[in-house]
Amino acid sequence: MSKVYFSTWNGELVNNVSKPQEEWEESAYNLPATYDDHRDSKAFIGWDGVSLFHEDVDVIRLAMEYAAQYQVYSEACGRCAPGRWGGQILYDQLDKIARGEGSIADMNHLREIGASMQITSKCEIGKTVPNPILDLMTHFEDEFMDCINNQKPSKHYKDEIGYIAKITAPCTDMCPAHVDIPAYIEGVRDLRFDDSLQATRQTMPLAHVCGRVCPHPCEDACRRTNLDEPISIMELKRLGADYETDHSFGFTHPMQKKESNGKKVAVIGAGPAGLTTAYYLAAEGTQVDVYEELPVLGGEVAVGVPEYRMPIDKYNQDIECVKDMGVNFITNARINADDMRRFETEYDSTMLATGTRISKKIRCNNERPEVEGYWSAIEMLDQINLWDKYEIGKAVDLTDKTVVCVGGGFTSMDVVRCAIRANAKKVYMVYRRDEKTIIRNTTYDEYHEAVEEGVEFLFYSAVNSMSDENDVLKSLLIDKFELVPDPDGGRAQLNKIEGESYTIETDFLIPAVSQSADLELIPKEWDMQMTSWGTIKTNGKDYMTSRRGVFASGDCEYGPMTIVNAVGQAKRAASVMSRYMQNAEISLSDDEIMEDHLRNLKVYDKKEKVKGWLPGLPRQESEKLSVDVRKDNDKEVNLGFTQEEAMNEADRCMRCYYIAMVTV
Repeated sequence: MSKVYFSTWNGELVNNVSKPQEEWEESAYNLPATYDDHRDSKAFIGWDGVSLFHEDVDVIRLAMEYAAQYQVYSEACGRCAPGRWGGQILYDQLDKIARGEGSIADMNHLREIGASMQITSKCEIGKTVPNPILDLMTHFEDEFMDCINNQKPSKHYKDEIGYIAKITAPCTDMCPAHVDIPAYIEGVRDLRFDDSLQATRQTMPLAHVCGRVCPHPCEDACRRTNLDEPISIMELKRLGADYETDHSFGFTHPMQKKESNGKKVAVIGAGPAGLTTAYYLAAEGTQVDVYEELPVLGGEVAVGVPEYRMPIDKYNQDIECVKDMGVNFITNARINADDMRRFETEYDSTMLATGTRISKKIRCNNERPEVEGYWSAIEMLDQINLWDKYEIGKAVDLTDKTVVCVGGGFTSMDVVRCAIRANAKKVYMVYRRDEKTIIRNTTYDEYHEAVEEGVEFLFYSAVNSMSDENDVLKSLLIDKFELVPDPDGGRAQLNKIEGESYTIETDFLIPAVSQSADLELIPKEWDMQMTSWGTIKTNGKDYMTSRRGVFASGDCEYGPMTIVNAVGQAKRAASVMSRYMQNAEISLSDDEIMEDHLRNLKVYDKKEKVKGWLPGLPRQESEKLSVDVRKDNDKEVNLGFTQEEAMNEADRCMRCYYIAMVTV
């Protein structure tokens, strides 16, 4: 809820003109009335309307500056005349009126051009730019006519006023790394895979990884869903990276590395968060040393995500891309508290990106980790992947063994599918919720591929107790539950079904319910603040910890999260760290502040009726290895799009760019 002077946002008309401020009605939307800790907003204007938070706003110049943003961002693709020329006409006419040289004919021309753009522009940026401008012309016509009739400039035409703009899209807004998704899709459509890859690496250096194992929340916010089916956003992302790798090109960086700035940073952990931090700091000219406890680089994506989902040769290309930016890596380096104390004097800043590599217990009766057959998910996946990918350690052979995994997320799915490939006789996953929830936690493909491979899912179930003989696991007692609705309308509860418990004989119990962070490296005298769930506490915006100069991102900051979430955190943290080392202040850029405002406002409207596009264009499906071919080996399951399939899928993108702007 926001107090507004006037608003047309999302069709809601709130008009408090001529009312005393204490009587102003509120908007139902979370509009950015406060810009940051130091400044209030005077106005907000965007794709879905305009909101004024102050009486003294020059609405004519506001409209003009918004039209100017259309030119500044140059996001009009040039494929239609309304989009290409309409924005320039809007700006020219509004500037003419604002400087006191306009006419009534100019007002009519503005309405005509605006209406034409709304109807005939091919993409959303052309369709939506006129929306708030026409709203202002309608509701503040007297101010426009005053400038025209008296041939005078608008009231603040010559004043210094701050206009801060941000271009976004529903998919980009939903992406934790804020990848410019329409741009990389457009690169695929035009067969400019270098452009596609540069658009991705602006905010996401791990293009191979996030083109394969991202849960793609962006697809949940794809406006194409409101018409037929979402764009296959994730699979289109890998095209640029695969093209670069398959043709042995040099690395395509979206920025030129700056000269050395004399600053040094230590990054603890070489997983997605650590790699991302290192990449963007090195691009700014910072010397970056990355310390990794494991003998290999890549963190849990390397030793936790199986080869059939994320081929290590592809991931290594992402890592080499980071190295190419001049990052220094030190492996087999377990950092302790003494190291951290030393880093405070040797480095200008430190990033903790250690992940969460301690498997949590399932909390059943007689749960004893020392029992033979009790095997944590992290330890199992480490052993499998270190052997399969690097030939370190020894192979895992589960021939004639029964495996029970407890979980319901990506890690548990990796466990059961790896167990199948290790030749287990029977593999169960025990999960307290239902099929729909496990698909939401992972993906539709991941779940159904596991079912095809022979994993048996025991839904609404939990392990009651372990049974062993001489410290060797023998069986598990499984309880059955049912979902009972709350008569008061609250959340439904799981109730145990008496008399329905049963026993499973098993050789292995693998807990994969969650992981916790190993934070012994933090000196006790630092008294670093922690969250209630045992991770490092930050404010979630700039990622500074309670120890000045020490930052945290990824799993060790939030708990187990997706790769793209870790990348998004680390990208912002690198930006904040770069400024902090220059001026000793913690601050967000205007782009980052606007990201937060737009996320709160919600860019995607799932109730929107999409018009003007041809519906029913089928979503392309990439080829997958058949179950008989894939289940006994580590070949990559998803073969990706052919060129024709990729272009057809990219053609479905509606290019839903939006512009938002705040006046401060």
